[in-house]
Parts: sequence; structure tokens; C-alpha cells
Amino acid sequence: MTAHEPLLSQPMRPAETLERPVFEMPGGAVDAHMHIFGPLDRYPSVERPHYTLPDATLVQFRAAMQVLGLRNFVIVQPSFYDTDNRCLIDNLKAAGDIARGVVMVEPDIDAATLQAYTDAGVCGVRLDLFKRAQLPLVEIQAYILAMAAKVAPFGWHLQFYAPGFIVRDLIDFLGALEIDYVIDHMGYMLEEDGLTEADFARLLALMTQGRCGLKLSAPYRLAKKRGMDAVNEIAKTIVAAAPERAIWGSDWPHIPEGARDTGALLNLLAIWAPDPAVRKQILSDNPRKLLGFA
Repeated sequence: MTAHEPLLSQPMRPAETLERPVFEMPGGAVDAHMHIFGPLDRYPSVERPHYTLPDATLVQFRAAMQVLGLRNFVIVQPSFYDTDNRCLIDNLKAAGDIARGVVMVEPDIDAATLQAYTDAGVCGVRLDLFKRAQLPLVEIQAYILAMAAKVAPFGWHLQFYAPGFIVRDLIDFLGALEIDYVIDHMGYMLEEDGLTEADFARLLALMTQGRCGLKLSAPYRLAKKRGMDAVNEIAKTIVAAAPERAIWGSDWPHIPEGARDTGALLNLLAIWAPDPAVRKQILSDNPRKLLGFA
């Protein structure tokens, strides 16, 4: 594969083949991080997407929800569409009040569009710091502050999609943010990117002291070089540190690995949070509060 050839997205695993939950699912369980795609002739991708169009529709995800015992979900805008949120908004409207959305927008977005998104069920903005990772830190901070000022009047939160070394460099800055925010994929602090146990400890302190939440999502992205046992320890440490600030997301459709078992990912919570009361916090109480589900 050349630098510009997208990853080939695999077909989705049929919902009926998913592992069933090995624990009793709490009422009001939420998948706080998933994506929906297509059709391509209606929702064109960015010019050079990182992957081909995933096989991942609202109908397919609703079938998975039934198997897994999920009541609500959050559609997160993927890089495949960048700031063209039409696919997300149309699917939010189709899903109704069981869904919320997290969009990506340009810094100059107007208040009328933000209000229209809010009316459609959007409750957060995703900040893609992978795309901005080469910028000076002061410019990244200015971008975050500008976006926070834009969306705070609408009651939204910030969602950070960021490499771990950027998360590390922002920790002191994030501690002063006066808006709720969530960091995807457990902070994405990869050892291969130079992150240390001390960096992770600082992130946990931020989680316990500020308005920071961590998303227990995409463990397979962290496990590529360190293995799942190490990722299980990371997740358990997050849960032990601040169970009231952790939420779970499937990262469905697991780009580009559509055959990955979403049920098996959900069942990792039996390891990460063996206490049913804590699992209820992570799967229901925390996301419902953050995302505005009744």
C-alpha cells in the first residue's frame, strides 16, 4: 500500500454473530462512540480518505444494539467526512431521541448552524488534533479555546481525538478549561510514541481534579504493540481512579476491521469494571448526564 492508498474496510460482522453480554446490562446503557457511513453518492468523502467506505449503516447498528442491550448511542463524525456533517445529521434525525451527535466543524461556524445542529441532537464537537499535531502548541491551545467559546453557549462538550503526546503536552492547559470534555481512546498514550507511566499518572490526576472524562474505547488501537493485557491494566486503572468520569464506546464499525466482535469489546467491561454498580456508572449514569439523555 502506498502512502495515498486508503485502507480497505472489511464488511461488517452480522449482528446475530456477536457475543452476548456476559453480565446484566444496566438500564439506559449507552454506546458513546460509534460512526455511520454512506451511501457514497449522497455523502462524498474527503478527497483522500484514510480508508474506503465502511459497511456501516444505521439499520446495521440498530440490529447490534438489540443484541447487546443498548438503549442509546452517539454518532461521532469520522475523518472520512471531515466537517461535512450531512450524513451524521440525517441519521440523527432518522434515529430520533435515542441518539446524540458529535460533529466536526470549522472555527468560523455561525451560531445559526450550531443552533440547527443542537436542535437535531448534537451535543458536542470533535477536535481532530491528529490533523493539527504539527502546529505549535500555542496554536493548538488557541484553537481549543476558540472552539470552546463557540459551543459552550449551546451546552456542548469538547471531544478530543488526539495523539497521546499532544494530550501529554496539553495536560496543564486542559486543567483550566471551563467546559466538560472527553478524551477518546483512553488518552491514546502509546509507549511507541514516547509516553511514560508518569505521563499517564498526570492524565489520571487531571481526570480526578478537572472536567476531564476518558473514553473506554478502541482498546485494539492501543494494543497493537503492547498487547491486550497491558491495555486491560490501563482501563482498570482509569476505572479505579475516577469511575464517575469514564464512559464506554464501541468505536463501531472498528475501521477497517468490520469483522471485529462488538460484543466481545463490550464484555471487556467485566474485566475493567467487575462491580455492577461501577459498570452502571460507565455505561449509563455518566454518558446520560454528559450527553443529555433523559
